[in-house]
Amino acid sequence: MQDPDMSRHWLMSSQREQSLEYVLLGALCQEMWKRGCPLDILRSHTDQSGYDLVLDTGGALRFVQLKSSYIGARAASQSVNVALAAKPGGCIIWLRFDEADLSLDHFLFFGAAEPGGMLPDLGERAVKHTKGNAEGIKAIRPGLRSLSRSRFERIDNIQALADRLFGRHETTNEGLPCPH
Repeated sequence: MQDPDMSRHWLMSSQREQSLEYVLLGALCQEMWKRGCPLDILRSHTDQSGYDLVLDTGGALRFVQLKSSYIGARAASQSVNVALAAKPGGCIIWLRFDEADLSLDHFLFFGAAEPGGMLPDLGERAVKHTKGNAEGIKAIRPGLRSLSRSRFERIDNIQALADRLFGRHETTNEGLPCPH
């Protein structure tokens, strides 16, 4: 029998994803505030361009595709939109969270080494549709690549994630964009 608390994760997946996005953005805004580097957040209406969010510190821009899975989930890879590779500063942040309270445990990061840099090669491992057509054939989705968890870098806390996204900068305390 399915645990009713676990069924929430797939029955309410859209709400869960939105809640996790808010948790992440709140923590990132708080961290950047402490550093004196205001963070501007832009949202995409669709993910056809490969990103969910654009994060801007006034000098560093990141196009971010968000992924998530709870601690203990078996997800060994993520489907990544190839359009993200055309965006300078493109990256994927895979949120790893506690299934009971949606608190963030750690992050998995795949992206350009520097803000504004290009996304590393996504490889050629294409993704197939989850459902077959009338003949049962699962067609290839040419705009997606499967990226294994081993290609992601583990980041243990929000401070290290902010460093990875925007570089390490001392606090300006003037509320001005951080120098890059």
